[in-house]
Amino acid sequence: MDISKFSYNLPPRFIAQKPLAQRDKAKLMVLDRSKKDIRHDYFFNLGHYLKPNDCLVLNESKVQKCRLMGTKENTGAKIECFVLEKIKKNSYLVLLKPSKRLEEGTRVYIGEHWFVVKDKKDKGKAVVEFDTDVPVLFEKYGLVPLPPYIKNSHIEEKDYQTVYARIEGSAAAPTAGLHFTGSLMDRLRAKGIIFAYVGLDIGIDTFRPIRESNIEDHQIHSEHYYLNQDQAGIINGARNKGGKIIAVGTTTTRVLETVMEKHQRITADKGQTSLYIYPGYQFKAIDGMITNFHLPQSSLLVMVSAFAGTDYILRSYREAKRKDYRFFSFGDCMLIN
Repeated sequence: MDISKFSYNLPPRFIAQKPLAQRDKAKLMVLDRSKKDIRHDYFFNLGHYLKPNDCLVLNESKVQKCRLMGTKENTGAKIECFVLEKIKKNSYLVLLKPSKRLEEGTRVYIGEHWFVVKDKKDKGKAVVEFDTDVPVLFEKYGLVPLPPYIKNSHIEEKDYQTVYARIEGSAAAPTAGLHFTGSLMDRLRAKGIIFAYVGLDIGIDTFRPIRESNIEDHQIHSEHYYLNQDQAGIINGARNKGGKIIAVGTTTTRVLETVMEKHQRITADKGQTSLYIYPGYQFKAIDGMITNFHLPQSSLLVMVSAFAGTDYILRSYREAKRKDYRFFSFGDCMLIN
């Protein structure tokens, strides 16, 4: 399938540059896959579209302050380092900007600390070795790793975390969950809505567009995930009571569908997933999805198109622009049933 089918025009004014003062006042587009209609509401009314025993599954991964600013030895050139993945003690896979002039053996200083480039990879990635524990650097010098389309430098860490984030590990927020507030979750629980939690550590590759002209040729990035036994039991219990399983975000969808692909049931599991979902995929775990509006030609747009239908999704995006929805990480969202 040609990647051009997943293109759309988005003037920059639609890209949200800051979060709303009250998260749950985001616009909510409601899609019904069977009727192919489009409704408009606000996220604080999410409960109107859910029934008792429906289960909202959330990604509890917390964003690390994994963006570090350093200077190259000898020249003092500014270097941006995104820490992606731990390999072993003090050895990490990172993304370096700019990377072309950073040869293996180059030292980059971050305050009184430093790292050495050990092994250069493609697309700006490299394996580096730090002189101290990386969490120490995050605490002293770490910055929120905002997506490249957010130009606002005044975003605070709390703005880019879900209210239920628990375990650090992500380089990007599971943004569909940013719309929840504690009070909204309490109201949903009072209605009989069930919450369950999974974890998927989101990498910055999530923002990379598909480069191949044929989407089937794309190789998706791998990410660490987990689903604990108690949470698997909650999800199965909701299903046994007749509730729908609704994934909050594409990352949660990847976890649940990965587990079903491996075990043919929802059960405790952990590991790396490189599951790539595109049109033609048969969903096995979820009945609905809450998701933001995604970048053109991205694997995330391809995934939601697989769930709801490409033409229907692109029609909803055109409607979103007509209604002045806000797009991407700090933007509005949709509920797909």
